Amino acid sequence: MTQANPSAPAQSAATRAALADSPLIVTVAPNGAYKQSADHPAVPLTAAALAQEARACLDAGAAMMHMHVRDAQGRHSLDAQAYRDALAAVRQAVGDSLLVQVTSEAAGVYKAPAQMAMVRELRPEAVSVGLREVAVPEIPEGELAAFFAWLAQERVMTQVILYDAADVRRWHALRARGLVPAGAWSLLYVLGRYSAGQVSSPHDLLPFLQVAAESDDALPWAICAFGREENACVTAAAAFDGHVRVGFENNLLLRDGSRAPGNAALVAQAVQGGLTLGRPIADAADARRIYGAVR
Repeated sequence: MTQANPSAPAQSAATRAALADSPLIVTVAPNGAYKQSADHPAVPLTAAALAQEARACLDAGAAMMHMHVRDAQGRHSLDAQAYRDALAAVRQAVGDSLLVQVTSEAAGVYKAPAQMAMVRELRPEAVSVGLREVAVPEIPEGELAAFFAWLAQERVMTQVILYDAADVRRWHALRARGLVPAGAWSLLYVLGRYSAGQVSSPHDLLPFLQVAAESDDALPWAICAFGREENACVTAAAAFDGHVRVGFENNLLLRDGSRAPGNAALVAQAVQGGLTLGRPIADAADARRIYGAVR
């Protein structure tokens, strides 16, 4: 295993916030692009079901929802009107007590121009963007920089999805070259995406932390993970002052290996882990403050 570099410019103990002063943002990803009712009857596929899930997960301690919408056949969609309908349904159910982040995921259906066009049309409060999906050869570098500049100018809370240490280095290089201006950026580290069977381990977090320590471009970060050790992964991330995303998008199992009855049970586990570490649990106002700050 690669050892961390002790001389890397990591945040010093003197300046690092105590866990007790660092609210933990628990995000729920209740459906994803692929899960269907056959996978679990509680996967929310409609605006009404998303609203119901929002209420249950808010009550369990979530501050944020990562939202996918589906078409009439239950397939992944980036339709802006479908997002507006789902966002309205969630707002009716919980008001602004959840920060809702929409996805721009391709899911093998969309290409970068359509993904970026949807974000511009919808102008969501928060969005997730896969770096590998938009920083592609068919998108000229100037066009990519213009998209990042638009996100920053519009103050869209943008979570950049990174799958490995090379992705983290690529993101930092774009920032260092001035292609990504100051904005409301955060990062999502996806643990175990390319592991056998997509089963994650807390050890998968270490390369991300090592590369992050090599840069002084500190941004808030969160993780998501696959399989039974999702809860172990998110608790490990919480111990290192990260934030967490759980839910049926990546995992259907509780930490004991049994099937979760719903997304709220996975949220409750993450909350329990954070409280065990002494971290307060963030609400939506905390999430907006942390993820909405310009950096």
